[in-house]
Amino acid sequence: MRKLKNSELGRPTIEEFKGTTKIPLIVVLDNIRSLNNIGSVFRTSDAFLIEKIYLCGITAQPPHKDIHKTALGATESVDWEYVEDSLALVEKLKKEGVIVASIEQAENSTMLQNFSIELNKKYAVVFGNEVKGVQQKVVSASDYCVEIPQLGTKHSLNISVSVGVVLWDLFKKMQF
Repeated sequence: MRKLKNSELGRPTIEEFKGTTKIPLIVVLDNIRSLNNIGSVFRTSDAFLIEKIYLCGITAQPPHKDIHKTALGATESVDWEYVEDSLALVEKLKKEGVIVASIEQAENSTMLQNFSIELNKKYAVVFGNEVKGVQQKVVSASDYCVEIPQLGTKHSLNISVSVGVVLWDLFKKMQF
């Protein structure tokens, strides 16, 4: 076995990527404070052909050197928009027919492995602040609350890890 060189991976250019069909999935970042986490979300969203990222509240926006450090150029390939109010965005998305799922530990949440999607529907997944999580008013306005199963002693995963786990799972379920 031989590792492949970057030149052998056959990756699209940014222009080609922009023209690629994306999976019907939107990422909403609700008050993320770490610029490195934001950059990681961009990079993961690029890998899984995510339609768009919304940056809300205190979530920083590109260009920023600390976002760029982990995004490695994904801020140029993935569509994104800043919206100050996460709740207003969630309400707008729902009116447009988007199914909204907050990724949070909550009463009556659905475990990720049990979360079923409807093909031909568009979804938005909301990830919250590193300490406080998704705002309660956003969780309450969501169609679903989806929880990543955790069996260890810790109470949470880093947001960039959570995004990777959820996007991979939904990518597979969307049979892209």
